[in-house]
Amino acid sequence: MNEPTDTQVAAIDRMVRLFYERGLADAVLGPIFFESIHDWEPHIAVVRDFWTDVIHRTTRYRGNAYAPHMKLDFGAEAFDHWLACFESAATDCLAPEESATAIRVARHMAQSFKVGLFPFTAPDGTPSRKPLAKPRTGT
Repeated sequence: MNEPTDTQVAAIDRMVRLFYERGLADAVLGPIFFESIHDWEPHIAVVRDFWTDVIHRTTRYRGNAYAPHMKLDFGAEAFDHWLACFESAATDCLAPEESATAIRVARHMAQSFKVGLFPFTAPDGTPSRKPLAKPRTGT
């Protein structure tokens, strides 16, 4: 365990807040965030603890990052928007080594979540949450 300094935790807090500021302004992410997050300060605290764990290997986060996202209604394109907002916030707020760690993990998470949440392929080749409907045969 590597306990971060107050300055490092403050930087992570700024990153999380800047990420949500940018996400709320995003045409794809904004509606998702407005629909799903209603109590902002507790949510920011959880996300800050998550990223503090990721970057500094603390034990502050005690949840499952995947589970809450299973309930959200969004398309696979949201991952590109999420990464763009996250990576810019991480780069703008964190020290280079911390930013690199956060971005590496965020990219892995985005890929893992995408595969888990969109395991099927639609007829046009795009990711889908639902399998193709099988054609009905006569009975």
